[in-house]
Amino acid sequence: MKLNSIQATTGSRRERKRLGCGVASGQGKTGGRGHKGQKSRTGGKIMRGFEGGQMPLIRRLPKRGFTSRNKVFFQVVNIAQLVKFDADTIIDAGILFDAGLISNAVDPVKLLAEGDLSVKLDVRVTAASKSAAAKVAAAGGSVRLAGAE
Repeated sequence: MKLNSIQATTGSRRERKRLGCGVASGQGKTGGRGHKGQKSRTGGKIMRGFEGGQMPLIRRLPKRGFTSRNKVFFQVVNIAQLVKFDADTIIDAGILFDAGLISNAVDPVKLLAEGDLSVKLDVRVTAASKSAAAKVAAAGGSVRLAGAE
């Protein structure tokens, strides 16, 4: 194989439609734009949401609520889900992700107290409820909190 012989597979690339190249081309004269009107003109664009002069839906509906740009969305892990780990294991986001308990290892993780724990674990999460930390401590383990990234 040589660089000068490389080409796309036949049929993998469609040729562009050449508009306005004579009446016989099938796309001549009006070039597929129809006759007259705003959409046939050069620069004739209609803004997003325009409804022909009728009051647009976006302006007919009332404004409601507020969305904070600083809200932190935690991935939640319950104490009951940690039972499957062996004693003296260090549990962090990477381990939880590998076990399929969280969807990614980057977003912050919060430990909640649903369920019981009988094995000693070292849990390293972004946040934990007081009752969850107490349950881990009661089982002989510890909870270390890392700052939210």
